[in-house]
Amino acid sequence: MDIAIKVDHLAYTYPGVDDTPGVRVFEDLSLTVDEGSFVAILGGNGCGKSTLAKHFNSILLPCGGKVHVFGMDTMDEEKLLTIRKTTGMVFQNPDNQIVANVVEEDVAFGPENLGISSAEIRRRVDLALKQVGMYEYREHAPHLLSGGQKQRIAIAGIIAMQPRCIVLDEPTAMLDPRGRREVMETIERLNQEKGITVILITHHMDEAAKAQRVIVLNKGSIAADGTPREVFSQVELLHSIGLAAPETVELCWKLNQLGADLPLDRLSPEECAQTLFEHWKV
Repeated sequence: MDIAIKVDHLAYTYPGVDDTPGVRVFEDLSLTVDEGSFVAILGGNGCGKSTLAKHFNSILLPCGGKVHVFGMDTMDEEKLLTIRKTTGMVFQNPDNQIVANVVEEDVAFGPENLGISSAEIRRRVDLALKQVGMYEYREHAPHLLSGGQKQRIAIAGIIAMQPRCIVLDEPTAMLDPRGRREVMETIERLNQEKGITVILITHHMDEAAKAQRVIVLNKGSIAADGTPREVFSQVELLHSIGLAAPETVELCWKLNQLGADLPLDRLSPEECAQTLFEHWKV
């Protein structure tokens, strides 16, 4: 399997203001992300999640070490446009990414700036809107849409540039449960049906549980890395860095403190309910 993102001994420090010292986020961080995978990155506030995400399309550049995106060095200025076309970023507030007064015009903004022909832009816009389930809203005003719909429009704008990887920095943080569900279904579909590499920065454990791999950051280092079942079963570790496991795992863990002997890898409500039934059935 090819590597989409490769981080080698990354060091990064935010510069200080006036005479104040800078803030070191990473000193020696290394990881890889396989092409076509769905990776969730978790961690408490200030652990470096968003800082890391911004290195994936050259918004931030390393102070030390290297970041490669599909083999391209993010420090190579000649590769900047290609890197940003290859790895699209979606942020938590869709209003910050929507630039036009009509949905289809907003989705067309990125391809237009890449110098793509009008006919190809039309094809890409229609396809992108269909992929996120927003084609019927193509002539609507974005500001009249719900938060979840706006975020799907923002994702469509990235898809229209045909990226190989999408990095989403807490895209559901400002959404209600319905909006969160709409966005997560869109993300999963793009990964499973289109093979787009997805890197999701989130603080929602139930969202991370849908990924193929979970990376937990703590103070600029990797505290845990594995499948959702492997990572979320480490309840004490998660607690020690200020995080919680999904509610189903927390329930089983608390029952174990009271004397039960339940597995800690039941992530869905259905799995958890079946486990509890089998444990206590008469």
